[in-house]
Amino acid sequence: MTEKMSSKPHGVFLELRKRLQSGLLIVGKDVAGGPGDVAVTSGESSLLVRTPRGDVRLTLPAGVTFEQGSCIHTPGGEASGEELHFRLRISVERSADGVSPSGVMETLRAKETYCFYCQGCMTRLLEDRAFQRVLPLPNGNWNAIVDEWCCHPDPFANRKLLPRAEDCLLGDTFILLARDGGCERTLTEDVRPVGAEDGQDAKKPCRRSALISCASCSSVLGEALAPDTVKLYITQVVVEPAAGGGQPEASLSRSYFLERTVASKLQELSNSLSTFHFSVQTPDGKAFLLVWLLNSDSIVASLPEESIGSPHPDPDPGPDPDPAFRATRALKLLFITCSDASIQQREIVSSWEVNSLGHPLVLPLKVCEELLQVMDDSNATLPASMRRMRSYKVAYLRA
Repeated sequence: MTEKMSSKPHGVFLELRKRLQSGLLIVGKDVAGGPGDVAVTSGESSLLVRTPRGDVRLTLPAGVTFEQGSCIHTPGGEASGEELHFRLRISVERSADGVSPSGVMETLRAKETYCFYCQGCMTRLLEDRAFQRVLPLPNGNWNAIVDEWCCHPDPFANRKLLPRAEDCLLGDTFILLARDGGCERTLTEDVRPVGAEDGQDAKKPCRRSALISCASCSSVLGEALAPDTVKLYITQVVVEPAAGGGQPEASLSRSYFLERTVASKLQELSNSLSTFHFSVQTPDGKAFLLVWLLNSDSIVASLPEESIGSPHPDPDPGPDPDPAFRATRALKLLFITCSDASIQQREIVSSWEVNSLGHPLVLPLKVCEELLQVMDDSNATLPASMRRMRSYKVAYLRA
């Protein structure tokens, strides 16, 4: 996907599937009037699409090459009236296959020293944290499993699993750390009601949460679960080994950081739990988004019509081509917004809830809204025929 998402008229869209070693190329009819106007050839680590409007050279990931002469025009279906569809073949070197995205959870190791930064303003929050133990917490719905399998009352009911002084506990979307004196300078705490905005059940007691924020930019980072424990969401912090010494560069935009972090987590959970359905929830347990991971081996690029034929990078882009002309790894997702669901979508949401299909991913409400915006922006870059699959919307998250 391009670095900056856009809803402008579609020009060229490319999706390659590494496992299938095939691809789909879609060219808008305002760019090329017919199949004979499009020619696809291979370059050095690139794919060259020639059109009457202009040439587009898309840089491919290392180890991925286009098979010369394999591009064939194919029917696009009823929704592709303004599009030309082509199928093509690619070759993938073994060394280029199976690369998994990295995130906060993969970074942390026992007996190493780390620094934690606010992703919003890159202020150093926690300095030189060394952990004797880095341990995964039980699965997100572990309490329900205990209730199902135990023949006696749950011994863990109403008890929180909290870290000791030199522990780091890893949840699906957060980390738990012991609080030290340095936290008082960099973190602020504010007690607020959770779920009070619903106002649907006046008899239901309102849970209050002690939110932890960055003292510099006021971004909400997590919660204070106990006087000596902080919960930090992985979408809100950057973790770096302390051995580097300096402050990491704030090189990633907020939306791109969120995109990569969530993509990494979805693929990790899909691989470890063999699940493809996820329920993105707010801390009060309310479902916000339903996400279905369709493909994890996609390589995609999407260019608006105005980018074709306009001045663009030299035909030989060199080692660092313009991101708009670079095909990148991505996860292909289907998603439904729970709050704005239509009648047909509401049935799908109810089916997920009844059958407990979605593995819960808990994120702050603002982060859920940011994630939805990222996915809507991705959806807007797709050709019209690619934007929906039955009642679901389609999005790609760059990994």
